[in-house]
Amino acid sequence: MSNRNAAAPRRVAVIGGGPAGLFAAERLRAAGLDVDLYEAKGSPGRKFLIAGKGGLNLTHSDPRPLFDSRYREQAAAVGQWLDGFDAQALRDWAAGFGVETYVGSSGRVFPVDRKAAPLLRGWVRRLKEQGVRLHANHRWTGWSDAGALCFSTEDGPVEVQADATVLALGGGSWPQLGSDGAWVAPLQARGVDIAPLQSANCGFDVDWTPFFAQRNAGAPLKPVVAHWIDLQGQPQSLQGECVASAYGIEGSLVYALAADLRETINRDGHATLWLDLVPGRDEARLLADLSRPRKGRSFGEHLRRHAGLDAVKAALVFEHLGKDAGHDLPAVAATLKRLPLRLLRPRPMDEVISTAGGVRLQALDDGLMVRALPGVFCAGEMLDWEAPTGGYLLTACYASGLRAAEGVIAWLAGR
Repeated sequence: MSNRNAAAPRRVAVIGGGPAGLFAAERLRAAGLDVDLYEAKGSPGRKFLIAGKGGLNLTHSDPRPLFDSRYREQAAAVGQWLDGFDAQALRDWAAGFGVETYVGSSGRVFPVDRKAAPLLRGWVRRLKEQGVRLHANHRWTGWSDAGALCFSTEDGPVEVQADATVLALGGGSWPQLGSDGAWVAPLQARGVDIAPLQSANCGFDVDWTPFFAQRNAGAPLKPVVAHWIDLQGQPQSLQGECVASAYGIEGSLVYALAADLRETINRDGHATLWLDLVPGRDEARLLADLSRPRKGRSFGEHLRRHAGLDAVKAALVFEHLGKDAGHDLPAVAATLKRLPLRLLRPRPMDEVISTAGGVRLQALDDGLMVRALPGVFCAGEMLDWEAPTGGYLLTACYASGLRAAEGVIAWLAGR
């Protein structure tokens, strides 16, 4: 998309300073290309830093092909990216900055110091030393009629010509950090097929009574086993932890199921999630335990003593069965093993961890070049794939950034 003299050094514009964009810039510069990196905010990697507040979950120790399966419908496509840069490659790359990693009890991989800032600082410093030109506060707005890249800056509009472009603009979550999905309109205007952006790794609304919401917002539910019906109609279950929030339910266990739950809501208008509040005790034992004499104690205290329930789990029983729950012990025992929650909607995109949807992979060639826009490549969360938390998101962003950079190198070599 450039009229530059073919004899001049090839210049590549990388737009977006998250992991996918930074990694693409690193590979492109290593190939000897001139690289300009444009970032809408005042500094790159802001979402990366936010992720680091929880310890910077870089990747996961799952072996392949189990690792690939976390990308659901796009497992085969993302698996091809991972063939070029997988979880071990990411750990080795971090080690190149002196950042050693370890595998946590959940299988997640973290830096030993659990910090993102040192890694990001070292990465950006090295890119600059290698000759990558960083342009902060450059917000991409599309293309001019002549095919130039258009940016809004603090000093007014700017137009840039490039021999190739890598778009790594993020999804639609965390708009305050730059991932606001504003790229959808200019790409659609150029005929690029984009799946609607949707919330992923998100909480869900439940129509709690005000009494329950006010008294239990923020209370952890652990351990519990979640039961749900997947999109193929098959029953599934997973043990973990979640949180009762003022609006509904959230937390790592819920995020892991979010894609199925969201798509069920899209199809049926709601989804049902069942919680086993007492893993390890079957219904018959619970009924026997609850049938012991109460000796004047409240039923809430009875639940604590004989079913091991904490306050929020007991509150869920009363929320579902009413204040007279203690009059029907078989119903209580059944509820403890399978408490139904009617999920009404996922939380809005601007407050979730990541988004699904984006540039459809069918709109790209194997090098992640947009078929409708020769010389324009896409990488990262703006592509139509999703994964649960656990390091899978970051790993695929890195791997797609490398894939797009390799695509640029091959495409320019053929021109």
